Amino acid sequence: MPHSTADLKILRPQNRVRYLKLIALFKIGKGILLLVLGISILFLNSRAVWMDNISDWVADEILLKHSKAVHYLLNRLQAMLAGGGVWRATGFLSLFYSAVLFTEGVGVYLQKRWAEYLMVFATGALIPLEVRHIYYRPSFTAVIILAANCFIVWFLYRVLKREPAHAATTPPEVAVETR
Repeated sequence: MPHSTADLKILRPQNRVRYLKLIALFKIGKGILLLVLGISILFLNSRAVWMDNISDWVADEILLKHSKAVHYLLNRLQAMLAGGGVWRATGFLSLFYSAVLFTEGVGVYLQKRWAEYLMVFATGALIPLEVRHIYYRPSFTAVIILAANCFIVWFLYRVLKREPAHAATTPPEVAVETR
């Protein structure tokens, strides 16, 4: 017998908080990895061998050879950042996205509703890119990451849909004085 959404144990308040904190820590962990990558790219550019390996990996991960649009956008971004090229742009993009991940993670850990909305939209927006990546370069790791992100979007959507807006969004009750 299938369970209705009201009966799902995962959405019960005590379990919901546990899962929200686990998701928040996952996002913070991804933010740390991107922070390290961004700093490495921006400050290790004097090491040619390391930079060549990172460049090949980045070009491979974003499917540069399969997408004229991505190639065009990276070239435009490179022209805008004229001094440092694609590396500099990739480093700044990594730092920016790590800031988004930290914001999501800390906000969800503190159980802020705005952070849950941000995480649903930011994570959901990346799912088509992950599917495209799996299509061109299938790997077990990519499938696990896609599954984790799909779970995060589904779970947060269910939490946001199930719980009414917090008291901050409802007008305060006005005490009526009688004389």
